Amino acid sequence: MTTTTTTAGGIQAVKPTVSSHVRDYWARVRGGDLGTLPAVLGLIVLGLIFGVARSDTFLSALNFANLFNQSAQVVFIAMGLVFVLLLGEIDLSAGYASGVCGAVMAILLTNKGMDWYVAIPAAMITGIIIGFSIGLLVSKLGIPSFVVTLAAFLGFQGVLLTLLGGGKNVSITDEFTRALNNDNLSVLWSWIFTIAAVVGYAVVQLNRYRRRTSRKLITDPIGIVLLRIAGLAALLILATLVLTQERAINPAINSLKGVPIVVPLIAVFLVLWTFVLGRTTYGRHVYAVGGNTEAARRAGIPVDRIRISVFVIGSFMASIGGILVVSRASSVDPNTGGSNILLYSVGAAVIGGTSLFGGKGKVINAVIGGAVIAVIDNGMGLMGFSSGQKYIFTGLVLLAAASVDALARRRASATGNR
Repeated sequence: MTTTTTTAGGIQAVKPTVSSHVRDYWARVRGGDLGTLPAVLGLIVLGLIFGVARSDTFLSALNFANLFNQSAQVVFIAMGLVFVLLLGEIDLSAGYASGVCGAVMAILLTNKGMDWYVAIPAAMITGIIIGFSIGLLVSKLGIPSFVVTLAAFLGFQGVLLTLLGGGKNVSITDEFTRALNNDNLSVLWSWIFTIAAVVGYAVVQLNRYRRRTSRKLITDPIGIVLLRIAGLAALLILATLVLTQERAINPAINSLKGVPIVVPLIAVFLVLWTFVLGRTTYGRHVYAVGGNTEAARRAGIPVDRIRISVFVIGSFMASIGGILVVSRASSVDPNTGGSNILLYSVGAAVIGGTSLFGGKGKVINAVIGGAVIAVIDNGMGLMGFSSGQKYIFTGLVLLAAASVDALARRRASATGNR
């Protein structure tokens, strides 16, 4: 059922109800606009499978907390790659770029004796410089991003080896840096963070509903808005209840409870980049360039600057991923940022719902996709699968996600819903 309202100009506007909203959502899904639905369903199914198969370990509070720490590097790199993929570009260097940035931080901390507030910004600036250089080559010289970043992928391996003196391991002892991806918030601050997150989300959602209704604009029904708020609140409260349990094997020696510090870090960047893409002119320009570059250029959008900026953001987020992986291991070596990190990061963005063809995607896609990757890797490891089997299964999941994206675009084009 729908109701009608009259605007200031006398135009009849339809005010959607919950039932009409559900019908509209289902129509969008059938038209090819799947969003994060496949990833969320996949995450639920995988969680149920591994939870039943290894209920004693997979569903434990200790393993739940470890999932956040283990997936931090992939999630942060994937968040940056969303911007690159939105333009239909690719960055194959993101993994080793994160390793180079992590090495810069470790060397400044250990070999140069500098403090964390010098070393960490230096690593971030390194990432910005890397992204700016790649962006210049792609936008100004017209070299395909695949070629530029493949060259950087090879080159950064050499840079990493050179920085580490041919393959040495550089350890870090700085307590602040090590705490970033190893320690937890106190129980009190864990609940403060959870309550603040729920209240902040509720304020944003209700304020948006108020503004749109006051302007007589079509908006989601209040029932859907309240359902979103209640759903997030239930999810965060349940997660906090689990994470504030004692997880240490021997609490008398070392108590282990609270939300991992990396969780609020992910939340901060998720909110920041979601706001940038969804609420700023820059974000609209990114989607416009990704949707149709020539049309965006004719509309006066600075396409080259947008293209450079997404690579800067991508490498900047890779630098944070590098900082966190070095924090987790308390050291850096020639394999930092290598192995399967790049493939997992690209896979996280695509599995979460970001299109490889450009123009469609959100930062939340990277977080949800990263969770899927982490659950696959962690769950199959607990079940005793070999590395080869995990790679095969993860590859199949990525192929399935890319196939869903391609089929959804074809369905959207056929129904005129692109």
